[in-house]
Amino acid sequence: MRIKLAGGAALGVAAMLVLSSCGSGGSGTAGDQKASEGGAVTLKMVAADYGDGPGKPNSGETFWKGVVDEFQAANPNIKVDVQVINWNDIDKQVATMVQNGQAPDILQTGDYSGFVKDGLLYKVDEVLSPNVSGDMLQKFAEFGKVDGAAYGIPFVSSARALFYNKDLFAKAGVAEPPKTWDELKAAAEKLKKAGVSQPFGLPLGQEEAQGESFLWMLGNGGGYKDASGKWAINSPQNVETFTYLKGLVDAGLTTPNPGTKDRKTVWEDFGAGKVGMVNGGPMSIPIFDAAGLKDKYGVAPIPGKSGPLDTTLGVMDWIMAFNKNGHAAEIKKFFDFFYTGSAAQKISDTYKLLPVTTSGIQKLSGDEKLKPFLDALPNASFYPFQDPKWADVNPAIKQTIGGAVKEDPAKVLGELQKAADAS
Repeated sequence: MRIKLAGGAALGVAAMLVLSSCGSGGSGTAGDQKASEGGAVTLKMVAADYGDGPGKPNSGETFWKGVVDEFQAANPNIKVDVQVINWNDIDKQVATMVQNGQAPDILQTGDYSGFVKDGLLYKVDEVLSPNVSGDMLQKFAEFGKVDGAAYGIPFVSSARALFYNKDLFAKAGVAEPPKTWDELKAAAEKLKKAGVSQPFGLPLGQEEAQGESFLWMLGNGGGYKDASGKWAINSPQNVETFTYLKGLVDAGLTTPNPGTKDRKTVWEDFGAGKVGMVNGGPMSIPIFDAAGLKDKYGVAPIPGKSGPLDTTLGVMDWIMAFNKNGHAAEIKKFFDFFYTGSAAQKISDTYKLLPVTTSGIQKLSGDEKLKPFLDALPNASFYPFQDPKWADVNPAIKQTIGGAVKEDPAKVLGELQKAADAS
């Protein structure tokens, strides 16, 4: 469930970066948690890098140093040592720490559930004040529960919306972004006639085919499961959805060979002015802005079959607290500081990630580019990641669902249905 920025490349190139200025020593073992002077407590934190790597203005190292410096100024008896680890390595390195009896006090990464069964985590109500818990978006917070008890705290989130190139729309005579599939097809035809090589950017390659597909399924009342919780990959709604998409592809109204194109490539093409419309997230904005499209694109709700989606693909990462070192009170102070102070706002501003609290959404509501994401976020829809089968079904979707716009949609989705039922 981790959120990937920069077009799907795992974020950050930092190896293990210890912010030594943030604590007193930084060894992080259970035996040296109490600092020698003044009875201060040192919290060991491990965090995933959302930024550009060490030494860069937007690095995770820089972000967390700012947060920790501000926290320590307000709480001089609590020191925080932060290790920032890139997404490719964090799960493996944390597993090694836990195996060696050196679990951190705080971990921020893409999943928490694996630590619950071993009894390693504090419950959320032990390390987060009720007013902060009450401010969490409930649909997000619910996914932090195992057997009715909350262990994972939503950290940041992301969503999806439709980006469109204003200049290309004007050139093609398209007055406003489409709200329905019929309007999308009509707009794409006008864009093609005006010489746009990719009227609609459609990344169905292995990087995130499951996400692009899910958005289209939602637009027709479908999804990976039905209302009863049964796998429904080849439902009539989903077959109709991919039949529509195949029609767009066959008419030359999309990215050529969508099943071979990852979102990073398509987003880069949009930034280069080659794509008229594309689904993207807040993390797309820095890519498009850097390419020179800063004031040349708009953001709108994703079109559905009969009207704009009233939901979106919700994605979130997690923060959690390990109970080995017994620092619940100090961890609670840090968590409360993060969610009620400026830190959560800063991570949204810096990386264009979205908040997971009602108050956070309200603070960003004046940002016109983020508004479509924020409006859809409380009603977000999620992958069925709590189903153990998703770990097997997800890779199969990534590898083969792009074929549903090239071959017979019913056949491709039927094969995926068989894989889901058998896994």
